[in-house]
Amino acid sequence: MKLFSPAISRLARLRLWQIDEWVNNPVAAQREVLQELVTSAQYTQFGRQFGFNQLFNVRTFKQTVPVHEYEDLKPYIERMMQGEDNVLWNTPIKWFAKSSGTTSDKSKFIPVSEESLEQNHYQGAKDVLTLYYRFNPDSELLTGKGLVIGGSHQISQTTEDISYGDLSAVLLQNSPFWGHWIRTPELSIALMDEWEQKIEQLALSTIPENVTSISGVPTWNLVLLKHILAITGKSTIAEIWPQLELYIHGGVSFVPYREQFQRLIGKDIHYLEMYNASEGFFAAQDSPGEDGMLLFTRHGIFFEFMPVEEYGKKFPNTVGLNKVQTGKNYAPVISTTGGLWRYIIGDTIQFTSLKPYRIKVSGRLKHFINAFGEELIVDNSDKAIAIACEKTGASVNDYTAAPIYFSEHGNGAHEWLIEFENKPVDLALFAYELDSALKNINSDYEAKRHKDIALRMPQLHAVRKGLFNEWLSGKGKLGGQHKVPRLSNDRKILESIQMLLYNQH
Repeated sequence: MKLFSPAISRLARLRLWQIDEWVNNPVAAQREVLQELVTSAQYTQFGRQFGFNQLFNVRTFKQTVPVHEYEDLKPYIERMMQGEDNVLWNTPIKWFAKSSGTTSDKSKFIPVSEESLEQNHYQGAKDVLTLYYRFNPDSELLTGKGLVIGGSHQISQTTEDISYGDLSAVLLQNSPFWGHWIRTPELSIALMDEWEQKIEQLALSTIPENVTSISGVPTWNLVLLKHILAITGKSTIAEIWPQLELYIHGGVSFVPYREQFQRLIGKDIHYLEMYNASEGFFAAQDSPGEDGMLLFTRHGIFFEFMPVEEYGKKFPNTVGLNKVQTGKNYAPVISTTGGLWRYIIGDTIQFTSLKPYRIKVSGRLKHFINAFGEELIVDNSDKAIAIACEKTGASVNDYTAAPIYFSEHGNGAHEWLIEFENKPVDLALFAYELDSALKNINSDYEAKRHKDIALRMPQLHAVRKGLFNEWLSGKGKLGGQHKVPRLSNDRKILESIQMLLYNQH
């Protein structure tokens, strides 16, 4: 392993000038990406339908091609999954990333082309490494292994040549040869289906390794790290992996989890956020301490940004990078080398910086509470939970919240189900601190809480450990990137979890 590390390290550092080129010229880089996309797809069925050979600038592209959600592209994708070529993209699509939100039992199948693997997912991963070396030139990262939990294997086939699975399975199956040298555990364990058995095998196979980095969703990594400590009898992860220097996280906000990780690991390490979804690798933290992730503008994805108030309109307005503003909520609309055209991915983001362009994920288009005009988004609730934990000495594994509607019994409220790792001594004090933090963070929430006119105090329930995982398991969504929606504008999810709670007790 050490034989290859210096060579890979040098290659990573050599790429810096290419990264600087698109960082310093992002609008030009995006224009080139769109031109390449449209040129590549002009003779596909979709390209002919929308006259791609006549589209010469961003304005005509936006005027000609409608904004799409998954259901709009689904008929094209279904034909591709049956082996039809040249539908949305001009090279054969052999892989589809199966993606599903917990708010729906329907699965989405995102086309993954050779180009999207090479130019987007793998290039993005290499650029994360390069950016890390810029700020940590003496790093020993590649003298050891990167621990990757991965999702469930469950590779299925629609035809002899065409397969689908969750994104991590697709990426691991297609990983370049060098990727296998620097990763642990072996593929058969990384892609196991059964999560309890998988955590056991992950722990046993990685304890003897020299693990220098960990990546994945915080919740599952916490489960694994606690299990490793239980097996070894050690008090910190640093005693097991003294060379550990980096945790790469994504998928959910890291804010509620940071303190738990620091305590479990037992020494100072680097934390790096990245934004990698089934639809593409969009951004990653480029500078330690900066709020936000660097937007990847030269990775086979053309970005537009839809102000959230435009969502649901027949012809929603979108803006390009030269028109975005910091602090405003946008829904990214993407066109990709996998054949997604003006596709709404469903997340909401805010720009934290315009030079360079950095973003943070603020929530989901459909994950918010606005039953009383409070406009509560996940970014607000994550921060408020973290503040309440700090004030009360508690720590939280997961949570979900939903509105309680007006009735003859009283005004509205928010109901919270919270799974604590360490419970607060006084749950009422935690509720008070959570409410206070939400008022400070969100002026609309504060206005609705004024004198309890629209919103009463939040109602909190501390639920048993493992309840959220039981709910996910019952829906066949345990593990990988699946997670419980933290905010819902109706009560369906909260009540289905409560039913599980009451049925067991």
